[in-house]
Amino acid sequence: MITAVLVDDDKNLRDGMKGLLVRFAPNIKIIGEADSVETGIETISKLKPQVVFLDIQLNDGTGFDILEQLALKNGAIKSNIVFITAHEQYAIKAFRFSALDFLLKPVDPDDLQKVILKIEAVLEKNNNYDHIDLLLENIRRKVDNFKRIALSTSDGIHLFEINDIIRCESEDNYTRFHIKNTKSVLISKTLKEYEELLTEHGFERIHQSHLINLAYLKSYIKKDGGYVVMADNSNLPISQRKKERLQEILKTI
Repeated sequence: MITAVLVDDDKNLRDGMKGLLVRFAPNIKIIGEADSVETGIETISKLKPQVVFLDIQLNDGTGFDILEQLALKNGAIKSNIVFITAHEQYAIKAFRFSALDFLLKPVDPDDLQKVILKIEAVLEKNNNYDHIDLLLENIRRKVDNFKRIALSTSDGIHLFEINDIIRCESEDNYTRFHIKNTKSVLISKTLKEYEELLTEHGFERIHQSHLINLAYLKSYIKKDGGYVVMADNSNLPISQRKKERLQEILKTI
């Protein structure tokens, strides 16, 4: 069984979440509950659960306050965190950059089961929790221009500077990141998901299979159907419908 603590200031919502877990994730055992920042810190510190289902908005603060104070109190957070939220679009973006799981209210059973599968996979690894520090860093800064991204690979979660990502390549339902001065990493998410995150950071989708960091674009070659040469000396095709946009972008660089 996977031990868990549930933190939400609404008892009805806690009861509803417990019902969903019993029905759709019977391997999760709720060993404690809390309804505030204060009781959340106390319960998590005492019980040391493997997973914390954490509401963002609490009567006396936020779930982020709990994580901040746990980090100060214990030196590190050693639980997998799953946020539960009804809105908070900025926070959701921060979760995605930090490779942290979240569930939207009302919680969908399919989404819950997907999160539980990910947690099970994470618990099988010797994982670190640096991505929680990254989330808190982004929340503290309260800006959209995130500098780092957490990528969850088969052997754990790794943090990279966004500016060091040369390009991303689709491999079926996976994405391979080609990163400066390191070996490539394969992530079990689609290229479209990373396109949504990285476009505002100077990345451009030039092909169904390729998302590039324009800062690492060396050449645009018009012959042979059109392709680009990247700083890692890769030659990448440009789809017909992307050529005009890329040419317009290059005029402004």
